[in-house]
Amino acid sequence: MSWASDLPKELLCRPMGLVVLTGLDLIYNAVHKTIWDSFANNRRTDRVPLQFQPLNADHEYSKSRPKRSSYEWYIPKGILKTTWMRKHLEQIPAVVVVFFDLDWDEFMWKERQMECSTRVEIVRNSLSGRSTKVCVVLVQKNAPLPPGEDVMAAERAASLCAACELSAKSLFVFPVTDHLLGYTIRLENAFYEMAQSYYHTEVRRVKTHKDYLNKTTHQLLFVRHQFKMAFFNELKQDTHAALKHYKQAYGHVLELRMLDSNLLEVKTVAGFMNYKICRLSFQHNTPLDAISQFRKHIDFFKARAGITDLAFEHNAWMAKQFQVFGDLFDDAIKLGLTAIQTQHPGIYYQQAAYQSISRKQLCHTHCTATPSNISTDALDNLNNLDYYGQRPWRQGHQSIEPPDPVKEREGILALQALELKVDHCWIIIPLLGSAVTQFKKYRSPRMKRYLMVQMGEEYDYANDYGKALTLLSRVTWEYRQERWWNLLTSILKTSLRCAYLTGNVQEYVTICVELVAKYAVISSDEKARIQMNLNRIISNKEPDAEPGCKQQYIEAAQALWKNYVLGSEPVIFNIDTSVLVPFVECKAKFSKVSYCADSPVTIKVYIRSCAPFPLQFSKLSVMLTNQAYNKHCITEKSKDPPTADDSCDNLFIKPDVVVVHSFKFMAQAEDVGGLLEMSSISLELGSSSSRCAVLHWNAAGGDAVATPASQQRNCLFVGCYDSEDDPAPIWEQIEANSAARVLPREAKLEAQIEHDATSLLNEISCFLIKLTNKEETEIRNVEVSLSLGEGTELEIDRLTTVYTDPLGKKELTTKKPLKHFDAVKTGETVTKNFYAKSSTTGELTLKITMSYEITVAGCGDTEILCHCQDERFIKTLVIDPLDVSIQLASLKIEHLESVFADEPFLLMATVKCSSPSSILIQASWIELSPLVKLVDKTFESQLSNLKMNSSDLASECICLCVPALMTQTNVPIGTYFISMNRCASDGGNSQAIVKSITLPSVNVEQIPVSVSIDLPANGFVQSILPVAYTISNRTLYVQEMEASMESSEAFMFSGQRQVHFSILPNGTYQLKFNLVPLMPGNLILPRLQLNMTRYPDLLASIVQKMLPTDIFVQPRRHSGNSTQTGA
Repeated sequence: MSWASDLPKELLCRPMGLVVLTGLDLIYNAVHKTIWDSFANNRRTDRVPLQFQPLNADHEYSKSRPKRSSYEWYIPKGILKTTWMRKHLEQIPAVVVVFFDLDWDEFMWKERQMECSTRVEIVRNSLSGRSTKVCVVLVQKNAPLPPGEDVMAAERAASLCAACELSAKSLFVFPVTDHLLGYTIRLENAFYEMAQSYYHTEVRRVKTHKDYLNKTTHQLLFVRHQFKMAFFNELKQDTHAALKHYKQAYGHVLELRMLDSNLLEVKTVAGFMNYKICRLSFQHNTPLDAISQFRKHIDFFKARAGITDLAFEHNAWMAKQFQVFGDLFDDAIKLGLTAIQTQHPGIYYQQAAYQSISRKQLCHTHCTATPSNISTDALDNLNNLDYYGQRPWRQGHQSIEPPDPVKEREGILALQALELKVDHCWIIIPLLGSAVTQFKKYRSPRMKRYLMVQMGEEYDYANDYGKALTLLSRVTWEYRQERWWNLLTSILKTSLRCAYLTGNVQEYVTICVELVAKYAVISSDEKARIQMNLNRIISNKEPDAEPGCKQQYIEAAQALWKNYVLGSEPVIFNIDTSVLVPFVECKAKFSKVSYCADSPVTIKVYIRSCAPFPLQFSKLSVMLTNQAYNKHCITEKSKDPPTADDSCDNLFIKPDVVVVHSFKFMAQAEDVGGLLEMSSISLELGSSSSRCAVLHWNAAGGDAVATPASQQRNCLFVGCYDSEDDPAPIWEQIEANSAARVLPREAKLEAQIEHDATSLLNEISCFLIKLTNKEETEIRNVEVSLSLGEGTELEIDRLTTVYTDPLGKKELTTKKPLKHFDAVKTGETVTKNFYAKSSTTGELTLKITMSYEITVAGCGDTEILCHCQDERFIKTLVIDPLDVSIQLASLKIEHLESVFADEPFLLMATVKCSSPSSILIQASWIELSPLVKLVDKTFESQLSNLKMNSSDLASECICLCVPALMTQTNVPIGTYFISMNRCASDGGNSQAIVKSITLPSVNVEQIPVSVSIDLPANGFVQSILPVAYTISNRTLYVQEMEASMESSEAFMFSGQRQVHFSILPNGTYQLKFNLVPLMPGNLILPRLQLNMTRYPDLLASIVQKMLPTDIFVQPRRHSGNSTQTGA
């Protein structure tokens, strides 16, 4: 049926208008070849959709048939001719272009004009009866002048159009210049408009035939004419009009009378219409319309199978419909359409595959009795039909009954014979492959696996057993994990047959191991047969042939198996049980979760077989991550024959009998404190020197698939185990345990640590360790190591140093132990001091690790050397003994944010004792930066030899100034130091602790004038109080000053109340006043106001900061103790 179900290439391609180019010599004329290349090459999507074809000017085109004036007596012989689409795509042009070399200044113009008109006439004659457009393109050497400037060109163009009987719009000029592609695109656009006009005319011409038709005898013509109009609209690139006519044509198809004689033709044409409708719907971005149309199409025709003997044709047609729609859907997705999991191309590829499978089944049902000597003469015209979908032996017949029954029967038998030659598997497999790709893309894993199984079965049916085995092996794991035992068993049986026929010994052995297992849904006899085949392979013999194999392939497989038997090299079959369910189950576990270093480690291995017959294994091995233990965990087959009471060193395993093997060994010193882990378990069946199957379990083994509790059952246990400590459990309740921890032997070394609860910052603190041996024997290689504990903060860890001497000269590194003792006798006590200093505050945690070696009894009479270790943690709080706060103040003891250049200010240091023990301050000093100096010549500490208890306060005041010549505005002061230690009465040592405080930077303001005052400390009522103000000029310019003294109710004064004066650069001026207080108490002094003539209002705030604001006045003194009082 492939001849009738396949879509013709004319239908599948995109229809584009045909433009014929004549007059181009592509062989001998390079200019003409360049012109042709500009039209034919680099057809990008942005250029007009046309196809160009070079032909000779005298080419004979398809002749037009005489037009019918009436359809009254016309009976159509079919629906759609097989040559019609190809004729309009490749033979009948919409436009014929005549290229002619002619310049406007041609010397022999008349002769060349006549030659051109002759060529045009030849083309018109060959197109007689056609409405094809004809135009002329003049190939010229020079670029044309702007319109209206070349009078000769206009006159000769009109003359040429008249001679060739062309309109002015059908004459073009093609200058061969550097801008050749630009002229080509302009010509293409003109040709495209002419082609559209031609196809529009054709549509109207076909449409006029509708008035002559009737639905009684011309039903086929309704379909044909609508299809023609749709196809012409596609050539015209009017896809919306084309889609409308295709839908009308499809509607007329559904109205046709459908009988067995014409059903194939109707379905074929309906398939054409459906393809066009779906393709244009996807192109118009209306995928739902395409899907709806396809569903209606399938629902209408799926039950119309036609002749029973040719029912396979219907399935072939259905398969092609699904496949083609899947291709259209996939192409639309590649162009940007979004599909979903429930609607994607894979669904249609899957249905196409199912229809092809049904086709194969119907072929085997109806075509098996076809005679071998049947004549195929009826199919001589199979590839040369007049109408799509008609039978080759009765073309053009539309009668209900076949005209020749004998020939009809011969044709049916010939088609059946032709169908028998089709290898359906290679039709089905690509369809399934496409479906698998789509289901994988849209994340439908179960459907993907299901289709892969069907692909494997098709490969098996096609006798490609290697590919079938590879494909089926990819899906068994998922079915095994999801417990689809029936499906898994079916797949494994097919895989076993394929493995046998391909001679794949490894796969054959692996599948046998799983098919004999308890989950395989096959009979006991079949399991026994498979186990016997497995035993034959291990014994280096050929297995029996698998049921269902074809005889010719069995002979080829036996030759492959003979090569295996004759091989002299050992063959090892490694079977990974983590990816399958074997007939042997294995679990291992450590008897305890943890072991001490001086106690033996015990591993127990449980083995159970569910094979029909007993099995004799040759070797059991347990591998650990530390390979040094592997030699202690090996059991080999006993040389003695098995008895009824099998011992634990025997690997003869009966069905449903659990054999237990125990292994014991001592842990090595390097594993103390770590984990013992099983890496794998190996069980060998056969001889490693000949043929051997090795089953591998990862870690401690276990069930590949857990058994439900309702199916759990007790089994007979045989082996080396203590029934009191380890009673025989249910197999499913045995928990595999692949790891155990080896704990160090408990240390019996008593440690006492003496130290202060708190340590001072930067103090070297003393720690005393006392160790006492509590073991029953002497201990050796005793080491005491010191490190910072895990709870210590990162900052204090970095700034803590450990010493071995009290002066802090010998630093202890982390690589060396604090102390090493060669031997310590029972009951003996040893001591060790160490010292620690921390440069930051916080909680300091020190970890002291004590280790030693001792000889203890091991397994049997052996002795083992145990390494014992113990840890102690020391926690001490590191505190800062003194809290120092720094403040800057003026001479009036007022807080300062900034200072004036060359003016003294006070640095006040306040010290608070935060240590729980008494602190003795030995001295304090200050290191000033070069930008700051002391007002006094020397510095004397005010805190020397000061003893401070907890929470005591002390302060120190230092007078400083910043020289006026500094250019910096922010000046660092320096560093303040305090030297101290604990008092001897509190356990302090003689080593001093130095605390340094970085002093803050100060902002320096440059002032033009400074003011100082000479004033007694206090005064007396009605006594003279002399006051002198000294004003200094700090600038390099003469300053004009104004001074005035404000009046006050508390004082009388004598002196100049207001004065104007000048001060030379770096000079001074003094103002003197005599004040007489009028009342006692803390009185506010009269305010001195200074102004600079050059900078008024600048000195007000500066003067107020420099001068005191008040003075304490005592009551009037008695005459005997007082000085002379002024009036």
